Amino acid sequence: MKIEQIYTGCLAQGAYYIESDGEVAIIDPLREVQPYIDKAEAAGAKIKYIFETHFHADFVSGHVTLSEKTGAPIIYGPNANPNFEATTAKDGQKFKLGELLFVVLHTPGHTMESITYLLRDKEGKNHALFTGDTLFLGDVGRPDLAQKAAHMTQEELAGTLYESLRTKIMPLADDITVYPAHGAGSACGKNMMKETVDTLGHQKEMNYALRADMTKEEFVKEVTDGLLPPPAYFPMNVKMNKEGYKNIDEVIAQGENALAPDAFEAVANEAGAVVLDVRHQNDFAKGHIPGSVFIGIDGSFAPWVGDLIKDVRQPILLVANKDRIEEVITRLSRVGFDNTIGYLEGGFEAWKKAAKEYDTVTSITASEFKQIEDDTNNDVPVFDVRKPSEFQSEHVLNATNTSLSNINNHLAEYPKNETFYVYCAGGYRSMIAASILKSRGIHNLIDIQGGFTAIKDAGVETTEYVCPSTLK
Repeated sequence: MKIEQIYTGCLAQGAYYIESDGEVAIIDPLREVQPYIDKAEAAGAKIKYIFETHFHADFVSGHVTLSEKTGAPIIYGPNANPNFEATTAKDGQKFKLGELLFVVLHTPGHTMESITYLLRDKEGKNHALFTGDTLFLGDVGRPDLAQKAAHMTQEELAGTLYESLRTKIMPLADDITVYPAHGAGSACGKNMMKETVDTLGHQKEMNYALRADMTKEEFVKEVTDGLLPPPAYFPMNVKMNKEGYKNIDEVIAQGENALAPDAFEAVANEAGAVVLDVRHQNDFAKGHIPGSVFIGIDGSFAPWVGDLIKDVRQPILLVANKDRIEEVITRLSRVGFDNTIGYLEGGFEAWKKAAKEYDTVTSITASEFKQIEDDTNNDVPVFDVRKPSEFQSEHVLNATNTSLSNINNHLAEYPKNETFYVYCAGGYRSMIAASILKSRGIHNLIDIQGGFTAIKDAGVETTEYVCPSTLK
């Protein structure tokens, strides 16, 4: 028996390769499926099943393409009803893989078709749980994403999840290994651990949602408390996962359309394309195409694209190093952005050589910012674009929180004629924010290099957030 977790950090997503006696099952595959095929062929094995735990919202699964290329059936849980050929499994249904046996456990709540796959070894002993978004390490799947499809409230879905956990998962033995679909950083939960594999027994001990004495009312309240709005692209990813999508090879071929600067500029104007610059933030600051949006490929790229560009149908033009073009297109397609229509041939240097207009972002070091703060007695406009929870933990004195996820709702808060400063945790998100603000015509900003980490090291005065209700 071989179980391999194939973890993609950018998406905080775990796909699984399980092999036994020449047969392979893939659980929740990524959009690009050739690595699974190559892995099976190298082992002299055949992909027999494509198991899906539910219709994913945060990424586009590779189930359709993998089935087309291998002939392996796609397995979903009850109530799925996809628009392509698939097996809709029943609760308790079994699937044999070599010497192993998969048992379908219907565990609705995150979505109504959600299932957990219980794996039994060749002796018939329960060995592992592939829990999808039903059970994470340290958390459970958010119950607010499937409200429309299920015709239920988030509280009703949470109550359903409570029953699923208590009747299907918690009665199982403590030594079973839990393999979830996501880890820390995913928007599908709120309290996930950084670890990606654990025992069920340890989860029963430390996961707040698995407390043995927890009532349904307590569960519903705690699971729904503090949920942030889901990213706008989530429903579109669900639609693609349920209805099907273009082959990724077509998506890559379309995106690998090299455009000289004049042609690039013309296509951008004619197609209404977003110019997406994925270079390092320092390179973007030194020079970029006016109106372009920075989201660096070496950060949490795909989730930020989904959160900020939102519409997966939006035409996209790329500014990137040529050797990373295919990687960028692939990572965009993972979250459903299939409409990359070309890239700038020769990169930004070709744009400059063509004597095209370009813009820059003014950046200063944290030490320079400290000097400005000292000279003005902490009286300059400062904006923190981190999450509210990060801001509340600690922030620059007198800073205003305008979180990056909701930056378009904060535009009116930025000074019109006065220079202001922006920072995040390490410099990545603040440069994204700077690019968005400049694309909206707000240019009177200065980015603080290195973010809050550098700011603290420089000795800038900081404070914790105090809730008004605690003040006397």
